Amino acid sequence: MSKLSKPLRFTHLYLESWKNFTRVETDLARRVVVAGPNAAGKSNLLDALRFLHDVAAEGGGFQRAVRRRGGVSRLRCLAARHQPNVVISVRVGSDGEGPEWEYGLQFGQEDQGPPVILHERVARGGEDVLVRPDEQDLNDPERLSQTALEQVHSNRQFRELAEFFDSVRYVNAVPQLVREPERSAGRRDDPFCGDLLERIAGTPEQTQTARLRRILQALQTAVPQLLGLELRRDARGLPHLRARHSHWRPQGAWQTEDQFSDGTLRLLALLWSALDGAGPLLAEEPEQSLDPEVIRRILPMLKGVGRAQRQVFLTTHSKDLLQDAEIEAGGLLLLVPGEEETRVSGGSVQDACSLLDGCFPIEAEETAPVDEHQLELFPSETVVNS
Repeated sequence: MSKLSKPLRFTHLYLESWKNFTRVETDLARRVVVAGPNAAGKSNLLDALRFLHDVAAEGGGFQRAVRRRGGVSRLRCLAARHQPNVVISVRVGSDGEGPEWEYGLQFGQEDQGPPVILHERVARGGEDVLVRPDEQDLNDPERLSQTALEQVHSNRQFRELAEFFDSVRYVNAVPQLVREPERSAGRRDDPFCGDLLERIAGTPEQTQTARLRRILQALQTAVPQLLGLELRRDARGLPHLRARHSHWRPQGAWQTEDQFSDGTLRLLALLWSALDGAGPLLAEEPEQSLDPEVIRRILPMLKGVGRAQRQVFLTTHSKDLLQDAEIEAGGLLLLVPGEEETRVSGGSVQDACSLLDGCFPIEAEETAPVDEHQLELFPSETVVNS
């Protein structure tokens, strides 16, 4: 559980030789929409932030984070021939409240050995808090199999940063897992939302009721016929979400989650996740299985239910989701596939729509900082030191 006392967010991202990106450098807004065609690498971009979570999370760690992604050889961008090592560097801040944190990690692998940390740096307000390798690492190279980030006895001076990384949440709801939660029995914080009903049921009643009310109000902007949303337990004590819709019946009718459409379940999971936690939320293609009119209201719904200070990343290949004024300046990242790599570009909504239509200009400049529709409820080291 995060102990963060103030709303931090990612303000800057630098990647080198990460998956299908040879190099990425971009500032990050509070709400970021990552747009691109299928297989452009939208999930890979978010996975850099998930990687930091996996390193810092309890029960995680650097070796496990690399292993679950298939090893360094699967992480390394094949097009980055002059950079055999992987670099992830981020800045973390709180909108001008206090100095920014910086965290940089460079790692690689020799022969068939385990992944090795080549450089790790933590700074605050431009002042170094930790730089590795240090003298202890040189005397005991085995220490470079772990980051200082994941070690409680080493991260005391920057534990706030470790807790922030741990607070990152990823959601990519699989509707069938929500309908059949026994498939995910025993899993906590399941990114595919197999534990969604248990998470809702485990929330204190007053908080649970307030959150479901906010979700209902958000949904009613797209589905005015929706009259109620609540959690109830069946005769066996198992939790179920129920929704009441006026539909054709004067008194409406209650339906449980096994009768919700796939799009409805994905949207409910996203809206609940937006309320459940304070760290950055990474969400994959929330538009799937939804009507275009509903897709256009996803961003306003998120703004309506979510904590205003919470950072949200959405991936999409839907032009409908982009047709909304809620996309703030600098909050749109375009992924432009090339023959060997994907480039990340800034741009306008019009640029994004052109990209999704397959006619985005190849010479697009990379992003770099200057310093009767309704929801169907029924039926490099130098870089690291920079």
